[in-house]
Amino acid sequence: MEYTLKAHMPGLVARVVVEIGEKVEEGQELAVINCMKTEMSCKTDKAGVVKEILVAEWDEMDVGTPMIVLETA
Repeated sequence: MEYTLKAHMPGLVARVVVEIGEKVEEGQELAVINCMKTEMSCKTDKAGVVKEILVAEWDEMDVGTPMIVLETA
């Protein structure tokens, strides 16, 4: 099964803090969005393994933009 982390606010991707193949826990920070000079953490609602990273640093995000895909159990 897959879970896709989506942007919860508009802004720019400040950084992606995980790599493909990395195991992540529920509530772990996967990326950070910069919105109006404020950094907002993007955390996962599910545990899993990072399957795909769909964004890069400084990509522009809208609410709901897919960012990272996890393979979940």
